[in-house]
Amino acid sequence: MAFDREVLPTNVKPTHYNLHLTNIDRTAFTYDGTVIIDLALNEPTRTIKLNAKQLTLKDGHVTAGDKTIKIVDHSIDTKAEVATLSLEAELPGSGNGQLTINFSGLMNQEMAGFYRSAYKNVEGNDDWMFSTQFESCDARRAFPCFDEPNLKAAFDFSIDVPEAYTALSNQPVKEEKKDGKGLKTVVFETAPKMSTYLYAWACGDFEYIEDFTDREYPGRGKLPVRVYTTRGLVEQGRFALENCRKIVDYFSEIFEIDYPLPKVDLLAVHEFSHGAMENWGLITYRTTAVLFDEKTSDARYKNRVAYVVAHELAHQWFGNLVTMDWWSELWLNEGFATWVGWLATDHFHPSWDVWGQFVTEGYQTAFQLDGLRSSHPIEVPVKNALEIDQIFDHISYLKGSSTIRMLSTYLGQKTFLKGVARYLKKHAYGNATTEDLWSALAEESGQDVAGFMRTWIKVIGFPVLNVTEEGANLLVSQSRFLSTGDVKPEEDTTTWWLPLAIDASSQTSASPVTALTGKTVTIENIASGHYKLNSGQTGFYRVNYPLSRLRKLGENQQSLSVSDKVGIIADAGATAFAGYGTSAGLLEFITSLKNESSYLVWAAITERLGNLRSIFGESSPELKDALAKLTLSLVSPIVERVGWDFPEGEDFLTGRLRALLISTAGAVGHDQIIAESLRRFKSYVAGDKDAIHPSLRLAVFKIAIAEGGKEEYDAVVNEYLTSKSVDAREICLVALGRAKKPEIVKEVLKFMLSENVKVQDKHSPAISLSNNGHARYVLWKFIEENWEEVHRQMSGNMVVLDRFLKNSLNKFSSEAVLKEIEDFFSVKDNTGYDRGLELVKDSIRGRASYVKRDKSNLEKWLKENGY
Repeated sequence: MAFDREVLPTNVKPTHYNLHLTNIDRTAFTYDGTVIIDLALNEPTRTIKLNAKQLTLKDGHVTAGDKTIKIVDHSIDTKAEVATLSLEAELPGSGNGQLTINFSGLMNQEMAGFYRSAYKNVEGNDDWMFSTQFESCDARRAFPCFDEPNLKAAFDFSIDVPEAYTALSNQPVKEEKKDGKGLKTVVFETAPKMSTYLYAWACGDFEYIEDFTDREYPGRGKLPVRVYTTRGLVEQGRFALENCRKIVDYFSEIFEIDYPLPKVDLLAVHEFSHGAMENWGLITYRTTAVLFDEKTSDARYKNRVAYVVAHELAHQWFGNLVTMDWWSELWLNEGFATWVGWLATDHFHPSWDVWGQFVTEGYQTAFQLDGLRSSHPIEVPVKNALEIDQIFDHISYLKGSSTIRMLSTYLGQKTFLKGVARYLKKHAYGNATTEDLWSALAEESGQDVAGFMRTWIKVIGFPVLNVTEEGANLLVSQSRFLSTGDVKPEEDTTTWWLPLAIDASSQTSASPVTALTGKTVTIENIASGHYKLNSGQTGFYRVNYPLSRLRKLGENQQSLSVSDKVGIIADAGATAFAGYGTSAGLLEFITSLKNESSYLVWAAITERLGNLRSIFGESSPELKDALAKLTLSLVSPIVERVGWDFPEGEDFLTGRLRALLISTAGAVGHDQIIAESLRRFKSYVAGDKDAIHPSLRLAVFKIAIAEGGKEEYDAVVNEYLTSKSVDAREICLVALGRAKKPEIVKEVLKFMLSENVKVQDKHSPAISLSNNGHARYVLWKFIEENWEEVHRQMSGNMVVLDRFLKNSLNKFSSEAVLKEIEDFFSVKDNTGYDRGLELVKDSIRGRASYVKRDKSNLEKWLKENGY
């Protein structure tokens, strides 16, 4: 092994599980179970170690040949989450055995293991549904098992539930047997070999809608596709259902392997720590990631549903059929599923410009995290379960998918997918490594893919290309990018392979440069005309242009694609932040785009201007006001032109643009927008629900909360508590975080920690409060003063606590606040969120350095340009 993993001994290995759950108590939330595990016996032993967490192990035995060997004792290492079973006699070192364990467990409310979710049923009463979430290491919370990804086994499963309940699992129901006393035993077909984290079950008062794939699958016909919800919500699954049935066929074709199971079920779960989970054949989702109501939902959730459905379906092949060997290669699952999820979304919704969205959102989020010293390589050593949870982050998902996109563009998408198909066929039902993927792609393309990509996967960070114009020639050099702007020589030893993708009007070289493979390269006869590096923004690197070139790019913007404009804005902002350039270059380019009509370009513009107001406004209200004035001058003409109405047949992105502009204009003081928002809000609260278009609820609610007081706060809280719209809760929580008045901010904070806000959602108001200069410091003090309660509520699932802290504390620009945060956590046990805290500290250091370095330059530009 390349590093020390805390793994189970190899003396036995599971090949098949037969699991039965019974005595499910829906009041005490307990259950009993029996698991029978078929074992391959590899070494003589009197002990068996397997994983267990928060379970009570009872009696058990092992059969081997004609012998039955009792378990005479057991112990559980709660830190390692390993149970040691002591046997009364030694097992042989060859052949097969069968381990039987009786146990009991708890259906917790921590969104991990076999857990319960609270919801209001169709009668308006409190109710529960029950489901599982096992990734990464929580199957061990539900039943004793060998809970490691490369210990794959087949599964049989049965469960006793009330007769009125629907029970689901990875495979279809084989039979149901009623006991005559109100219960039934539901037995499922045998599931194929898979990792424990991919097994799943659920039960509750469910209903479903169904459709079928268009393709016929040998021996199975057209496959049934269903969306399950608790009763009363199922019609909101239509959009997900339509996307799902098409995507199953699409992936079966491009991966050259038919979807391997007999059905696809999608289940909406009322409490969910992530966005969704790719359990093989039973995919579970947060409600806002799978349900969409054409009449009442914000249109942006349509985009989310389409993409998340595609992402999880990609996993049915890439992750489920072929699984990473160990958690250090998590990116193999998540990076690929992210890229191919966008690929499928683009295929079925080409008018949405999803690759432009990816450049605007996905790329920039990955850059932001990977520009920190405390980032980590895509492929990172992982020792144990707590470390695993912390790498389910933007590096694994978004940097992973960004490098996949870079490579697939360079090789050609058709060649790339052929290589992927080769990889999947070779390793089906098994485990594989990153090197296995590179080998398959190299065989298909004939290129040294491992040579291109090894650095990208194994080394932390990414490069910035510094561009120097020397007459008609360009000198391009690469160095590591750090947002803190203080790269040390020993941190800048990596040479990345970089596809340059040059778009130029005057390049006359007979041998054009296609990739940078050294630290520097000279590109001849290019600088006299228009040029842009990283055309289409497919390469994962920043470009630092001279200020004069940024001006020329702005003057020649008609030659730039939407993705290129977004990329230039993002690169100019990031290089200014890190000290390679100044904010003047960013603002020069942004102000040249005042006549832009693309939603994605405006999203990039408003994001960067909002960042400047947030970073510099913390120490200088005057700068914040000047930046607000600049923003207002840019958005006013277009927001007045786009207006409030959604014409019939309007394209998706124009609707998104309207919501963005109204929200931005309201935030920077557009009097008419604010007045109209408050008028519509008042009418909405009075009962006229048509006063606010569903896609404008967030914009209008944010303005009402920011400008109003207790009356507006109470109205949004009431909307949160009573609305039937599936996305209303998230919208209300985000809006509440825009409060400006100190007394209202305190009300929001108390509400955030109350039982009215589910643990899965507490990060939503925290993100909004953190982005709000009026509330940011109050939020930090609240966390500090209420730490025990914050920790109690969220530490049952460390993913939740880590996410909450990162999103609450990373927007400060003050070294004094950084010192407060460091001092507070220095005496705490930060296990499970320590990596997140380091990211917070690095983020604050970078922001503080930016203020020190560029404040005077920014003030000068704003004054010279009349702001």
